[in-house]
Amino acid sequence: MRTFLAIAPPPEVLRNIGTLQNRLQKDIQGVIRWVRPEGIHLTLKFFGEVSPEAVEKIDAAVSGPTAAVAPFNLAVRGVGVFPDVNRPRVVWVGIAGEIGALAALQRELERKLAAAGFPPEERPFRAHLTLGRVKVPRGIVGLSRAVETGAGVEAGIVPVREVALFKSELTPRGAVYTRLASYPLQGVPPAGAG
Repeated sequence: MRTFLAIAPPPEVLRNIGTLQNRLQKDIQGVIRWVRPEGIHLTLKFFGEVSPEAVEKIDAAVSGPTAAVAPFNLAVRGVGVFPDVNRPRVVWVGIAGEIGALAALQRELERKLAAAGFPPEERPFRAHLTLGRVKVPRGIVGLSRAVETGAGVEAGIVPVREVALFKSELTPRGAVYTRLASYPLQGVPPAGAG
């Protein structure tokens, strides 16, 4: 089964993201496959196809790092494009807030999973929520302006209290995600935090 580790935004943030997508769909003309808001998540590690035995290894590797990390908050804000507006492939909304805590968690998960036999990601981790995938990069109209006007957009706060392991099933109507396991963040915040 195809699996990935991710942080799931709360329903109110997903609703705000849906509103943002609706606006972007009006502002951008081109062939973009928009992600359904309920399927939007912050991916920490994509595994691809794994066996049930591999899921047990993932479980063992993820439990330690998440238990040691204190809960933290992320903010969802700003529209952007990977790799850039001249060669658009992915339209995203950015992540701000306690980025240091997020990066530290992601690094430790990557380290533990590599030790468990899962190859590390070669590309650097760039926290974002994918809004849509550009199917035909040529002929996109309004993208630069949408990114410019979307720079200050805010979709809300994501209280990160757990990391989840999801199964992804590809269907004709898009991917369907099923939560396989949850790993609560159980560390103690530093004195004076919050």
